Amino acid sequence: MKTLILMRHAKSSWKNTEMEDKERPLNKRGKKDAPLMGAVILEKELVPQMILCSSAERARQTAEAVVEAVKFTGKVEYLDTLYLAEPTEILEVLRLMPDEYERLMVIGHNPGLEGLVQMLSRSVESMPTASIAHLYLPVEHWKDMRTDAIGELVEVLSPRTSKPKETKEKKKKKK
Repeated sequence: MKTLILMRHAKSSWKNTEMEDKERPLNKRGKKDAPLMGAVILEKELVPQMILCSSAERARQTAEAVVEAVKFTGKVEYLDTLYLAEPTEILEVLRLMPDEYERLMVIGHNPGLEGLVQMLSRSVESMPTASIAHLYLPVEHWKDMRTDAIGELVEVLSPRTSKPKETKEKKKKKK
């Protein structure tokens, strides 16, 4: 059984309307939410063995914040094919992954990520910015990933609903 963690990039800036979509960076909220969700990943013991990330700037910055938050030392691949990828395109990338990786993370975009969650779990879930979907997949080999491989959606985590213990404890101390 394989584990897949899907993360939508954190909130991006629309400040510069002249900027190409692929070049848009994270905004203030995104810069706060990405490391917060990294802390959630660490707390829930969901640190992946490898991260596959869209080449868009907002996805890159999200990945960098997660990497720093979890002290990730594994491989991060930035792929143009994951930029605004459809669910089937994401599956194609996953099928190429070596079986030595039991737990992979994909950082990308909607609607592709929501579509992939629905395809793999038969569950319709909203994936707001910086949210994470945690899935168990009924395959031994990544190459066997198919649209009909129904996995188990363990949980969907978002910055609004998932605060790491450390953050909660800091807030209690302030009161």
